[in-house]
Amino acid sequence: MLTIDQLSPAQPVNQLPPDTDARLQDLMQSNLDSIFPAAALCVVCRGEVVLNSAWGWLDPDRRTLPTQPDTWFDLASVTKLFTVTAFLTLVSAGKVRLDDAIVGVLPEFGRISPRPFDGGQDPHSKERLPLPVELVGKTVDPARVTFRHLLAHTSGLAPWRDVYNAAGPAPVPPVEPDPVSRAERWSKALAALWDYPFVGEPGERVRYSDLGLMLLGEAVSRLHGMPGELDTAIRSRVTAPLGLTTVMYNPLQQGVARERIAPTEYDTTWRQRRVWGEVHDENACGAGGVAGHAGLFAAARDVAALGQGWLAEDRRLNISPDLLCEARQEQTNGERRGLGWVLKSPQPGESSAGDAFSLAAFGHTGFTGTSLWIDPERQLVVAALTNSVYPGRLRPGTFEFRRDVHTLLAEGL
Repeated sequence: MLTIDQLSPAQPVNQLPPDTDARLQDLMQSNLDSIFPAAALCVVCRGEVVLNSAWGWLDPDRRTLPTQPDTWFDLASVTKLFTVTAFLTLVSAGKVRLDDAIVGVLPEFGRISPRPFDGGQDPHSKERLPLPVELVGKTVDPARVTFRHLLAHTSGLAPWRDVYNAAGPAPVPPVEPDPVSRAERWSKALAALWDYPFVGEPGERVRYSDLGLMLLGEAVSRLHGMPGELDTAIRSRVTAPLGLTTVMYNPLQQGVARERIAPTEYDTTWRQRRVWGEVHDENACGAGGVAGHAGLFAAARDVAALGQGWLAEDRRLNISPDLLCEARQEQTNGERRGLGWVLKSPQPGESSAGDAFSLAAFGHTGFTGTSLWIDPERQLVVAALTNSVYPGRLRPGTFEFRRDVHTLLAEGL
């Protein structure tokens, strides 16, 4: 048996019990094409890698590019876990505190104070939403927002805004030089983030917000000493210490061949092309490909390695044991959230980790079809990467697949 540190991303492993493997193969085959064309799983149980495998095709129409264990997938919101981990290393280093106001690091966030409310935007239709009557005439002081609010998604910021429209024109294909620099795109994105109205009171309730993690990413880069270079901060504070070799923003621009990357959706509304080797998320793409909420690509092994690092409280994370523990504790009322992590729902049928994972489990999903779930009681880590947005976003079945695969693995191991 191999530990995750002994496993290379490309190395196939299958040490599942025969009956569990047979059930898994049936599950993967039954979801290929109907839910996703490509998938990769890396599973660590009690410190040993029991699975590192792949299914499907990167070009499902021609079927000349089979998915490999080291195929790079667009992590979407699983990116947030790397941003959060980097931030918590800075907390452990004494550079910032969880309950500090974010304006201490991002003073521009307070340049309009008090800030008005509005109804926000629907992330799918992009339509502006009406202002709730109870917020008419009210304002909020942005200096009330703390880093804990960002991490727990209780900042009162909108879940989504069309930041990409403020950041500049649609980028050219990623194999071509973009006439708008990444620095300029990010500067314009930040200028918009400083000024957006709130949609709720800080600390009031959970509103899952990409905007909050975009701001957290900028704070990470500034606290690290390299403003606007979140990729450098994450590499220095997370991926390099853990020895992760496939975790990267803008992989095509870093020399990764397109044939090693799982494509996602055909964008008919903005880029007018198949999204392949560039981040699927419009706001991350429009802002230059590097953001705290989305943008990272990785192979399944390296996503599992991050999970194993959290499970084992790996010293290479450079996060104090008390802070690692606090991050996995409930920070909110109602929807169960830790610091950046989703905590397992106690309600049957409501968690993408299925019902067999324990209530101590914590994880996160990504819109493209990715996820990482960790169960401390079972000593189980599951990195499940797919490109379920390939045939189009918001198609049914991804949630059910996630539940089924985690339940199968938890019961079978």
